[in-house]
Amino acid sequence: MAILPITVYGDHILREKTKKIENIDSELIVNIKNMFDSMRNASGIGLAANQLNLNKSFFVLDLSVVEGYEGFKPMVMINPEIIEQSDELVTMEEGCLSLPLLRTDVERPEIIKVRYLDADENIKEIEADDLFARVILHEYDHLIGKMIPDRVDIKTRKKLQTMLQKIQKRKVDIDYPITEL
Repeated sequence: MAILPITVYGDHILREKTKKIENIDSELIVNIKNMFDSMRNASGIGLAANQLNLNKSFFVLDLSVVEGYEGFKPMVMINPEIIEQSDELVTMEEGCLSLPLLRTDVERPEIIKVRYLDADENIKEIEADDLFARVILHEYDHLIGKMIPDRVDIKTRKKLQTMLQKIQKRKVDIDYPITEL
């Protein structure tokens, strides 16, 4: 398949709510394969469609490269909905392929329940916790136009401002393709 450039902070599509997928066709399957290739090329564990400039509501994830998740099967979630989340919150450092080199602590629910379509058009409902829940919530945020800076307090956001400006101006040295200005 193809390795495509990843959209970065400042690209408008990352701030738009993505459109629901009405039918799963061959174009979508190609997009899913390209997303897995692009995500793996960038050493990511999750990637939302709008991170590849696609205004569609789906994301891919593969935690199998993370210690403790070696048996994880790569998956795609189409039109996902978070239907439950625990009151218990956990803070963990997060990064994002659309925010290269930026890492900061983000507080998220520890356990969630999500409903989605798989690539075979089956409606699935699963409960996720720990890193699995965090990655789902992070990618889901992309689909609703949110990013890490929206999930941190004002003081932290101000600390991130210099790096966000560098990313927006493409003044970061990374080893995967990103969109051009």
